Amino acid sequence: MAYRFLAACLAATAMWAQLPPATPESQGMSTSRLKRLDALMEQYVKQGKLAGAVTLVARNGKLVHRKAHGLRDVEKNAPMQADSMFRIASQTKAITSVAAMMLVEEGALRLNDPAGRFIPAFQKTQVISESGPAPARRPITIRDLLTHTAGVSYGVNSLEKTYRDANLHMWYFADKDEPLSAAIDRLAGLPFDAQPGEKWVYGFSSDILGRVVEVASGMALDQFFQKRIFEPLRMNDTYFFVPEGKADRLATVYGLADGRIRRAPEKGRAGQGEYVEGPRKCFSGGAGLVSTAGDYARFLQMLANGGELEGARLLSPASVRAMTVNQTGNLYGDAGMSFGLGFSIVEDIGATGRLASRGEFGWGGAYHTSYWVAPEEGLVALFFTQLLPATGSDVHDKFRALVYQSVVGTPGARPAARAAGGR
Repeated sequence: MAYRFLAACLAATAMWAQLPPATPESQGMSTSRLKRLDALMEQYVKQGKLAGAVTLVARNGKLVHRKAHGLRDVEKNAPMQADSMFRIASQTKAITSVAAMMLVEEGALRLNDPAGRFIPAFQKTQVISESGPAPARRPITIRDLLTHTAGVSYGVNSLEKTYRDANLHMWYFADKDEPLSAAIDRLAGLPFDAQPGEKWVYGFSSDILGRVVEVASGMALDQFFQKRIFEPLRMNDTYFFVPEGKADRLATVYGLADGRIRRAPEKGRAGQGEYVEGPRKCFSGGAGLVSTAGDYARFLQMLANGGELEGARLLSPASVRAMTVNQTGNLYGDAGMSFGLGFSIVEDIGATGRLASRGEFGWGGAYHTSYWVAPEEGLVALFFTQLLPATGSDVHDKFRALVYQSVVGTPGARPAARAAGGR
């Protein structure tokens, strides 16, 4: 009965490309335990800690849980829907990383290529020092950009004024009335935080990488994503800027302060942003996309399958393995964690201090979205909301615990082991 109900719900929304549904029990998960997750979300909505959210869990490539909670817009009393759209911010980085690795596989890029080969302004860069900007000791490489070891920040701390004056402070590009090429060329002239390869620094690396993808492919980043990733994976609701006909599906941004949510301002990075009404010119490979939980689950399942989904192969298993193993040694500072080519990776479960699985990889976004893939468990999990700032929120930790506690059986034959073909 539960399977027929879920299948009927998915059939009623056939315009969405979804992972095939299954009962939790058929995939070694517990329906009653997943209800604890629903109860937590309902509690947080009732307490005013969240306006709404969409949660999604897949196992062995099968959709076992997808639920919309609360409201998409509190002021309009508009319910959250399973196909509501969210600003996914830094979850864009994973898609840019896949795009780069696709070009590596095609011989258009090499991991050790200097970024300056594709962006002349990056042939010589500078690094801040006690005596002022000094020449970088070596060029920034594609691998540096993928691993966030290029030394490029978001223009914080001592560099904040310099970056603000250049209109490049922090990750938000949606309001820029210029192409990506102009922003990245301007960035190249600013001093960076650290020498290439010597420190893990979170910042504009994926935006630079997005420009590399444009040059190496001969396509604008939005076109590359659409033609080479979104269309093959049938990600029909993922964009840099929301189409006019879908604008009413975009969830409203709220901020959490003093334990209660408040509607964010209309414009800017910490507000509703220019994702609907704006210049629509600058495609941020680091933080620019809008998507749905269902679309992003298909992208993650492709990775969980070793680079293939439903006959569409984007990457080889070897490339996915390279992306999801430690590529940074001891440079990534989180306990029990390392960093690969675009993802954080669990190395030591005990050291992380949380429920996890060895080899689990994931990341999140500034609007408090998060995801992870646990290959050993055959598990894909997503939590989508719109909360900025999310000061004091503990919902990520609780979501993680409630997903893992619902896993009660072995994963069985995982899709990655079965997927031998695909184009």
